[in-house]
Amino acid sequence: MVSDGSRCLHKLNVAIAACEKCPRLLDYIQRVAQTKRRAYREWEYWGKPVPNFGDPHAQILVVGLAPAAHGGNRTGRIFTGDESGNWLFRALYEVGLASHPESVHREDGMELRNALITAVCHCAPPANKPNREELQNCQHWMRATIRCVHGWKVIVALGRIAFEWTLRALKDVGVEHTIRASSFAHGAEFALPDGRWIVCSYHPSQQNTFTRKLTREMLRDVLERAIRLAE
Repeated sequence: MVSDGSRCLHKLNVAIAACEKCPRLLDYIQRVAQTKRRAYREWEYWGKPVPNFGDPHAQILVVGLAPAAHGGNRTGRIFTGDESGNWLFRALYEVGLASHPESVHREDGMELRNALITAVCHCAPPANKPNREELQNCQHWMRATIRCVHGWKVIVALGRIAFEWTLRALKDVGVEHTIRASSFAHGAEFALPDGRWIVCSYHPSQQNTFTRKLTREMLRDVLERAIRLAE
């Protein structure tokens, strides 16, 4: 039997994939899907806003910034098909939240256990930089995700921008708090008045991982902490 949570998430994901709120982003992701990258010329790119992925009854929400042009925009799954996603899914697997250490494409059998991945921007932006208006437009989907996955207990914010716009979305859905976006720091954790938590991590971007600003151990430690807080 399909649960109410599963139906809610499915309906939400269908709506996200059909979103046309941001003309600049829509034009970009469609152009990328048509021109492709040489290494992926045999792929049929997704070329649409990328939906949420994971357990509709998750206690842990992992929030990223946006899909990659030749990652999620190609594969149709968030954090899939690029190096950032390789880091994230390996860490999720190592702490028991993912069924496999690698997420390759939408039909690879990957499952998340007690975790769901979303983003504050569901379209791949040029230069990986959505503008403020685009982030504001996508807040509708962030609010809807928070409401749909109503059993969440911990949000893991990957990066300062994800942290800032998650804080905004929480207030919009009635989770009052006094947390400031400037409080972001890797490993920082914040208790919400309703007993739930936000935990911060540097984003697993190549800029952070190549320079070892973020190591595999650092990312895994944040996820393990999120699991303990959820329990």
